[in-house]
Amino acid sequence: MLTDKRGEEAAREIAAWANSISSTVDKDLTVDVHDDHPDSNTYLIRLGKGARVLLFRLSYGQAHSDGREAECERTLRRKIKDLWNLI
Repeated sequence: MLTDKRGEEAAREIAAWANSISSTVDKDLTVDVHDDHPDSNTYLIRLGKGARVLLFRLSYGQAHSDGREAECERTLRRKIKDLWNLI
C-alpha cells in the first residue's frame, strides 16, 4: 500500500514516494501527483525533465491495496524510461 490516506493528502504521500524513487534514477526529474477524483478515481502523475512531460495514472486500487508497491514501482520506473526515450 502506497498510502492509506485519500485525496490531496494521499497525493502528497505518493509524490514523496515517487520522488524518492525518481531521485535515485535521475536527479533532474520532477514529479507531481494530483488526485483526479471524482472524475476517474486515479492519481495523475506528471513526470518532467526540461521541456518534456509524460503523464500517467495510478488507480486508487494500485495505491490503496496491500502488496502492490512493487507493481507501482515497476510502472514508475518504466514511465521514467519512456520519458527518457522522448528526450
